[in-house]
Amino acid sequence: MTDTKGLIFLTIAIGDKFPASSFKVMSEDGPNDISSGEIFAGKRIVLFALPGAFTPTCHRDHLPGYIENVEVIKSKGIDDVYVLSVNDIWVMNEWAKSASGLGKIGFLSDGSAEVTTTLGMDVNLGPAGMGIRSKRYSMLLEDEIVKTLNIEEKPGQAVNSGAATILQQI
Repeated sequence: MTDTKGLIFLTIAIGDKFPASSFKVMSEDGPNDISSGEIFAGKRIVLFALPGAFTPTCHRDHLPGYIENVEVIKSKGIDDVYVLSVNDIWVMNEWAKSASGLGKIGFLSDGSAEVTTTLGMDVNLGPAGMGIRSKRYSMLLEDEIVKTLNIEEKPGQAVNSGAATILQQI
């Protein structure tokens, strides 16, 4: 895909290596940076992304399925499950607590949308007052390689990118 200036925009695809990236995570000592290599290298990881913490579909429909099924997902040989959102680390940490996800799945902050944009998964929700956010998607990564990729066609639902779908793909 190209824009009006001839620039090429690519979306990450099955078979691609996840680009070297950095995320913010909350630790006992406060916010820390963690690299994509530290998270994904040598592991089988489920990563799902969504437009925003506490937003209706994300909070009520998308996140709960992963939290409720994390043990089933891990029993299928998955090392960890992570959620990625274009929110700051403080919001992500409060969301983890509020959703009873703390210690169950990892919460990755992409507050400046750098990772999201690099993946080609950014969407402008400025007209809704939300700014640049992430498309809703899920993926299975094996040693940093995308094995499955599920991009939601309708932003207000979490079917293609939900836990039930990824469970069928593992």
